[in-house]
Amino acid sequence: MRKILSLGLGLGLGAGLGVLLVTLFAPTSGEQLVANLKAGWKETMAAARVAAAERRKELEAELAAKRLSAPSPK
Repeated sequence: MRKILSLGLGLGLGAGLGVLLVTLFAPTSGEQLVANLKAGWKETMAAARVAAAERRKELEAELAAKRLSAPSPK
């Protein structure tokens, strides 16, 4: 348990320090940086939604094929 807590704390502190450094040393203004981050977030979420929809279609097709090939219960 202690190792997991140490790992989580280290990851959290590292991520926080990374965000702080990027914010301080970014070549753009704060407003532009926030706008860029929001745009990147929206693009990422849109791509994730498309990928999820495609995967769902694949899984539904696979399920339908298995249902057709499965023997009917007596």
